[in-house]
Amino acid sequence: MNKTDFIGAVAKEAELSKVDAKKAVEAFIKTVESAVENGDKVALLGFGSFQVVEKAARKGVNPKTKTPINIPARKVVKFKPGAALAKVVK
Repeated sequence: MNKTDFIGAVAKEAELSKVDAKKAVEAFIKTVESAVENGDKVALLGFGSFQVVEKAARKGVNPKTKTPINIPARKVVKFKPGAALAKVVK
């Protein structure tokens, strides 16, 4: 499902116009982006949580040349599904 399909599904489920559903979906995305940019955790009970985690620097191997490389430390966004969401896929 791509973003357009998702907006259509939200519009149908919430009985909204596609324009209103698009505004709601984009507001959700911007809110989550803003929160994780500030280092905040976004926890949606039953759905899951988004948070920024730091990955330590590590050594890796270039798969093409097989030479060792240094991978610098970085921050990534991690999503952890909630119990209700995890139960749906089991």
